[in-house]
Amino acid sequence: MPAGSATTAQTAEPPLGEAAPPRPWRARFPGWSVLLLPALTLVLSLAAWWAATTFTDVQRILLPPPADVLAELRDRPDYLAEHGRVTLVETLGGFAIATAGGLVIGTAIALSRVFSQMTYPWLVAFNAIPKIALAPLLIVWLGFNLEPKVAMAVLVCFFPVVLATASGLTSTPAELVELARSLDASRWQTFAKVRFPYALPQIFIGLKLAVPLAVIGAVIGEFAGGREGLGYVVNQSGGLGRTDLAFAALVVLSVISIVLYYVLVGVERLLLPWVRATTS
Repeated sequence: MPAGSATTAQTAEPPLGEAAPPRPWRARFPGWSVLLLPALTLVLSLAAWWAATTFTDVQRILLPPPADVLAELRDRPDYLAEHGRVTLVETLGGFAIATAGGLVIGTAIALSRVFSQMTYPWLVAFNAIPKIALAPLLIVWLGFNLEPKVAMAVLVCFFPVVLATASGLTSTPAELVELARSLDASRWQTFAKVRFPYALPQIFIGLKLAVPLAVIGAVIGEFAGGREGLGYVVNQSGGLGRTDLAFAALVVLSVISIVLYYVLVGVERLLLPWVRATTS
């Protein structure tokens, strides 16, 4: 059978009088699975958590029931919101600095072989250092205010941005670069019109990896010497045996990470609408 006939046969509508085959529920309700499936995972996780605290001998001080955590979220919204605001400011500051610096250094690594050979091995070596070991030094150098927490967030989330930027800029297909050169495009025009746009999907992958790491970095800084922030709340309440309050702070931290991640997803879809249309 010719190819055109096969395509026609595959796409032809069912004959009159025959019911169309039922479509999957995800096709009938587009977009709902994005909300329903994570909600289902949350419900199942809460049910398992509740069962573990109800039908086992685990002590409340070790694993508080979900109801106790929800009570803390209900009774202390202002307290958690104030400390959450501090952690959010530290996270956004560190993420912004890491993004700017990572884009610059990643671009330099991609464009200069000499710079890449000079710096890349040392970046890998520095990334291998446990950042929590640097937290006391940052406190000594920068004090107990906002600066050491922001610096820790930068250190934790910096490397993924550098790696994603360098990888994206060096993965441009050679034929696109040759096409730009054949049109007498300068090196800057080739970078701005070809290489950088082609690297943007990879860069956004690095940013989406970096933003939850920035939250982790801010919390590490708060553990080391903070007087504010959700990391401070977790540290203090855990030491006092208030694990229900510690879990409530962890819930707020999770919400901050999820919101920031999906803000980046939205920005990516707004700036790069062609990515979803050209990838599977």
